Amino acid sequence: MMSNVGKYTTIDNQNVSGSVPAVPDPGHVAVQFADSNLRSQPVQGKISGAPRPPRDADDTFSKLSSGGSDEPQSTGWFGVFNVAAYRPYFDVDTTDVLERIRDSLFPFEGSFTEKTSTNPDLYGPFWICTTLIFVAATIGTFVTYVAQKIKNQEWNYDINVVTWSAGLFYGYVTVVPICLYLILKYFSVPSGLVQLFCLYGYSLFIFIPAMCLSIVPYDIFRWVVAGVSGFMSASFVALNLRTHIKSAGENWVLIVAGIFLLQLALSVVLKLYLFTVSV
Repeated sequence: MMSNVGKYTTIDNQNVSGSVPAVPDPGHVAVQFADSNLRSQPVQGKISGAPRPPRDADDTFSKLSSGGSDEPQSTGWFGVFNVAAYRPYFDVDTTDVLERIRDSLFPFEGSFTEKTSTNPDLYGPFWICTTLIFVAATIGTFVTYVAQKIKNQEWNYDINVVTWSAGLFYGYVTVVPICLYLILKYFSVPSGLVQLFCLYGYSLFIFIPAMCLSIVPYDIFRWVVAGVSGFMSASFVALNLRTHIKSAGENWVLIVAGIFLLQLALSVVLKLYLFTVSV
């Protein structure tokens, strides 16, 4: 049996090898690729291919009008309405935002503008203002509710608190930097509009914990909280702009003083409007 199996196997192999013709060797085949027109571009920013915000902040509008690119575009000033033009200013991660929030809580370092000079963002300021709107409306409404319930008075919810808070914070962080930008341009001080938005946006973060502390039903305590938070926020803005504004000549003291007092007045307005009712 073993010899028969081996013989059959040998015969089958001979038949198979005889039935399949050998494939001739074609030799070396050269494969040619056409030259590509693609050129490698350096990766900039955290988003691949996203251009960094302009170092010379005076070029802010020209960058936006060109769609956020250094190359001239045919869109002209309509590029300001292009969403892609604002992408570099939202190119931050959680670490960047938390670090900038931490810097805003230590106002006397005065190094915020240097750290954000090459990549100011609008992501943090937007969410800080949005959080402030809801915190202000919630805390202010709660304080009014408790006070009126204790006095056995009928409580009615005031929706105007939300709209007023939105107008205050969004308006403040938009109008004040624009006005300051125009003033600095008048005195030939190089400044960046987006960088001012960034600075003022993060300067408002201190008011979030301040509003939470203002729920304590003691008016003198609320005044202390408003004063401390306003002083820290005003110092953060003024100290970060002091060195930069000194190039305005003798008027730099008045400009810095105005920045400080305006920021301090914001905390007073918040105290008077949201926490005038004592429990």
